[in-house]
Amino acid sequence: MFFFKLVFKNVFRAKLRSSLTIIGLIIAIVAFGLLQTVVDAWFAGSNAASASRLVTRNAISLVFPMPIYYRERMRAVSGVKSVTLLNWFGGIYKEPRNFFPQFAIDHENFFDLYPEFVIPPDQLIAFKRDRQGAAVGRKLANEFGWKIGDTIPIRGTIFSGTWTFTLRAIFDAKDDTTITRQMYFHWDYVNEWLKQKNPRRMEQIGTFVIEVDDPSRTADISKAIDAEFKNSLAETLTESEKSFQLGFISQMEQIILTIRIVSFVVIFIIMAVVANTMAMTARERLTEYATLKALGFGPGFVASLIFGEALMLSLIGGGLGILLTFPLAKGVGVIAAAVFAVFKVSQSTVLLQLACALVVGVTAAIVPGWRSARVKIVDGLRHVG
Repeated sequence: MFFFKLVFKNVFRAKLRSSLTIIGLIIAIVAFGLLQTVVDAWFAGSNAASASRLVTRNAISLVFPMPIYYRERMRAVSGVKSVTLLNWFGGIYKEPRNFFPQFAIDHENFFDLYPEFVIPPDQLIAFKRDRQGAAVGRKLANEFGWKIGDTIPIRGTIFSGTWTFTLRAIFDAKDDTTITRQMYFHWDYVNEWLKQKNPRRMEQIGTFVIEVDDPSRTADISKAIDAEFKNSLAETLTESEKSFQLGFISQMEQIILTIRIVSFVVIFIIMAVVANTMAMTARERLTEYATLKALGFGPGFVASLIFGEALMLSLIGGGLGILLTFPLAKGVGVIAAAVFAVFKVSQSTVLLQLACALVVGVTAAIVPGWRSARVKIVDGLRHVG
């Protein structure tokens, strides 16, 4: 108890210097946490992917569609439990800054394949019965203040014209890893429009989502599906839902790598700052350390004082930084809702922040602690700091 009391008093002996160092630590830990949360947000969709779902797209590129009749042949593949449709719509709600994902789906079975979307049975029935009906996530509905029965106009980009949808269902997330900032509506509604406006594009879909009966056989089932359409006019590429999501993230690989590097550079900089603080502290107290040695305290005790002070300084700054990360991340999540559907500080990020604070404290104290432990009593008592 005496040791910790002494360390605590030493930490705040130079109040201004210690306060500025703690503020610097807070800023560094918060910045590190937010940057790591940005990286986690990029991977939110892939981390929430189901092991029992596969995604099939055109082997050339996602922009090329496939005939819708492929679905029946996919259902016949051994191991396939169910097949549904998913087609990117890419419309604009009022103005471009109101971006959110919109998909045309097979309304009959889509939500059967996505149990992570919790939707009231009566609303699901209403959605299925209304050809112009739409189902949106809770986060999206809250963002725009939508309620059941509202009319939602969407200006098409890929599918031209202004489309009008009636909100029939709002689904919630099964847990906090599920994204609920998207909109779904009937593929049949879009397909009817294509029959009238652009017959060459009708009966074609962007992706098929496949549910398998045994997740351990996904690789074999993927190969079997692709083999079914080998040498056809629209060959397929089937992969796990997670791999499909990671394919989009890989396009941002350099950006994500840069963010990771910057987050650790921030920690390295604050490490140098804390090391400088501890070096100044140790230099000023050489006489005190020499006196302690003269009184019979060993070099280990002197070094432990410096390590204790550095660790306490880092943990105070790191702890406050971790606490501040949560409200700041919540604010950033609101501002960046159009970019990141999920922006939440994960447990791994908090552990990394804490680990960084500990590493900063220990590393910053190594050189000053070693020098102070080795100082000779005579040299220390002669020192004028």
